[in-house]
Amino acid sequence: MSARVYLDHNATSPLRPQARAAMLDALETLGNPSSVHAEGRAAKALLEDARAAIAQAIGAERRGVVFLSGATEAANLALTPALRREDDEAPIDVLLIGAGEHHCVLQGRRFAPDAGETLPLTCEGVISLAALEEALARRSGDRVMLALQAVNNETGVIQPVAEAAALIHAANGVLVCDAVQSVGRLKTTFATTGADIMFFSSHKLGGPMGVGALAFRDESLHLEAPVLRGGGQEFGRRAGTENVPGIAGFAAALTAATADLAGEASRLADLRDALERRVLKVAPDARFYGSRAPRAPNASAFSIPGLAPRVMLMALDLENVALSAGSACSSGKMMESHVLAAMGAAEKEALRASLGWSSTQEDVEEFGKVLARVVDRMRSRHSAA
Repeated sequence: MSARVYLDHNATSPLRPQARAAMLDALETLGNPSSVHAEGRAAKALLEDARAAIAQAIGAERRGVVFLSGATEAANLALTPALRREDDEAPIDVLLIGAGEHHCVLQGRRFAPDAGETLPLTCEGVISLAALEEALARRSGDRVMLALQAVNNETGVIQPVAEAAALIHAANGVLVCDAVQSVGRLKTTFATTGADIMFFSSHKLGGPMGVGALAFRDESLHLEAPVLRGGGQEFGRRAGTENVPGIAGFAAALTAATADLAGEASRLADLRDALERRVLKVAPDARFYGSRAPRAPNASAFSIPGLAPRVMLMALDLENVALSAGSACSSGKMMESHVLAAMGAAEKEALRASLGWSSTQEDVEEFGKVLARVVDRMRSRHSAA
């Protein structure tokens, strides 16, 4: 049996050796970081070192970084009308959401159903800034929050977050940025995005599962309605004893991921382009989604006319190649893509290949060979039917 080819880093990335080492070291530390004795102080030191490292990587203040279980919890915590600046007299009135956002944003918001508005995407999967301007003009008397991905999880399309932030701030609004697919792959800081709040996940960049961060630009924003209560941890924003080994691994993974962002982005873009060339060699009529828009260097979403993506996915898996068909956060189900629908695509599904720190040229070459066999076999069956 040949080695598996893993091309699903947007779903989860293999644990980096640096993260593994940091976690093993942290597991040797006994203590609850809320305890005042020596053991507790040792755990607290590990926690705060990790917090400082993550804050530095994204250009945040240390106290602005809140640890929690992942991006889904972060979205549920951040997307609330009970978010105020120091001089605000009223909560946020309305939430604007891009049509291609992750399900944790589309479903995790804590706003009333009639307090939300969805903004359309272009045919290349980019949020319409014209629609954003129009929505802000209609709601000139409201306090507005915009939830926007830095990078789409299905297509890899880079969203104009900084431009959207300028529009939102001109309207005295708040921008919450889902940076899950951006942090550790592109330079993603509060300065580059203009966001007021960002959230991201450990396991997408080679850290452990079950850990994430919600980061605030500064301390002027106050979260008045925590989801988890029962303790003063994480500056009163998220109760519960912190997962110190997981957080240590998270920080180590992010430090490794950002050590040479430009060099790694160039390497991944070369691999992504090589992968797409192999798809076109096998299927010259293949369609790539969002390919004419700016994209993250590691991801490609495509379909081959006449071949069902979910059938291709299973056939590739049986030949030791792991891809996905859109978002992985659907309890193992393969569902029609709301992102493709928002782009106006005729297709309802696509294959997603996503590369990462462990991806190699050999992976791409093996993928091309397996894809050729799978496509030939599927087309032969269609011809015989």
